[in-house]
This record gives sequence, structure tokens and C-alpha cells, in this order.
Amino acid sequence: MVEITAESKLMDILKEYPFLKDELPKVNKKFRMLKTPMAKVMMRNANINEMSRRSGMSVDEIISMLANLIESH
Repeated sequence: MVEITAESKLMDILKEYPFLKDELPKVNKKFRMLKTPMAKVMMRNANINEMSRRSGMSVDEIISMLANLIESH
């Protein structure tokens, strides 16, 4: 499992676990944007801190959610 921290890049996480692109919108509707053309541009620089700001979830919640999704897959 890739270590996920507040500074982890979303693009790196999705490269390792591509199924998360489909699972994240099920957890928080704000992650639906991951399937838009604009997401490809934004994901290059987005990290967990940025995801937290945009989704309203805390960094710890996102890290925990990602770990649970990866573990259950």
C-alpha cells in the first residue's frame, strides 16, 4: 500500500489504485469532478490537503476513507 499523507498527490494515488476514481464519488458527491476533463489538469497538482479544502472533509477523514477503500478492494 502506498503511504498516504496530507501531501500525497492525487494523481500518484490514482495511478496505484485506479478503482478509486469510481469509488470516491460514491463517498462524497464533490468527487464526481474526477471524471471530468478538467480533472486531468487539476489532478497533476492536487494533493490530499486540496481534496480536503474542496470536499469539506478533513484530511484525516480522507486518508482514513482512502485506506478503507483500498483495504476493502
